[in-house]
Amino acid sequence: MPNSHLLHQVSLTFAESFQEHRKDLSALRLTPDRHLWLGSDETSTIERLSLVDTDKFTDHQQFRVSEFIGLPANEDEEVDIEGLAYADYYLWLVGSHSYKRKKPKSDKTDLQNISRLAKIESELNRYILARIPLVDGKLFSSRPHPQNPEIELSAAKLEVTDRGNLLIAALENDSHLGSFIQAAIPGKDNGFDIEGLAVDRNRVFLGLRGPVVRGWAVILEIELDKSQPGLMKLRKIGEDNKEYKKHFVWLNGLGIRDLIIDGEDFLILAGPTMDLDGPVQVYRWKNGVNLPENVLNNPELVQEIPYGNRDDHAEGMTLFQDVIGIPSLLIIYDSPANNRLVGDRSVLADVFKLE
Repeated sequence: MPNSHLLHQVSLTFAESFQEHRKDLSALRLTPDRHLWLGSDETSTIERLSLVDTDKFTDHQQFRVSEFIGLPANEDEEVDIEGLAYADYYLWLVGSHSYKRKKPKSDKTDLQNISRLAKIESELNRYILARIPLVDGKLFSSRPHPQNPEIELSAAKLEVTDRGNLLIAALENDSHLGSFIQAAIPGKDNGFDIEGLAVDRNRVFLGLRGPVVRGWAVILEIELDKSQPGLMKLRKIGEDNKEYKKHFVWLNGLGIRDLIIDGEDFLILAGPTMDLDGPVQVYRWKNGVNLPENVLNNPELVQEIPYGNRDDHAEGMTLFQDVIGIPSLLIIYDSPANNRLVGDRSVLADVFKLE
């Protein structure tokens, strides 16, 4: 079994106002201009850091999603950003699309906490799948394409509905996923939960943390068309005229925590669907971007990622070769261990050699 090949650690330094949220980072992408874009599952903002050295990112800039995309709820309600991707001058983001169950709290009695465990919520901002023009390190509502000024890049989101968005509506009667959505099963109870996002030309791939179906994780593939200014709809691309395709991947019973494209391959960050510490592993799905739907796929395990005891949960990864010159991954952690917290504003991420 592959061992962990930790090369070094990278310091991520944020503004003082972001101090607490450095503990709940959930998504990241390194763009060709060497900016590191990050999302938190507790905010409705996107963060940008700039490369200072191979082991340091600083100069924190924050962008409010609501400045570019109309949110279905107040921006005080988290978008729960779980995936970021970059393609053709667009930064893409996706919320979890999941229901959530209230957690016990230490200041409550057992009876109060048991009552909290019975409460399930759905927050509309979690159902955001959107793209925002990204040019010269900044986000815009609209902007001419840098290489073809006749093309106007424009921010847009998948159309939302009373129960989520058009993707949820398309999946409600799906033979594998529909029952989980209709039953409103929370994400951390093996319910429907998007955590991975990758974009290849006009195709969008969504990696599901859950449900894991009899040990098989699921990647959804969709294509989007403009429906009206600022809005997108699903194109019918799948078998039986469906608006999506399904890809099944064997990750030893784990769900998908992040998803990136490396050439024609997918790299998959896999971790538990339920509220567990580990295991956490990276898989390579060779030629994954070109393979047909409704096939059982067996990616190759290429890297073990360490995890902690109720901390250090790997949540996001991005290719790091452009920074250090060798195939590698930068990994960020939710609930980082105390030894990752540096001063009041920084947190340490890990760089692993990619086999």
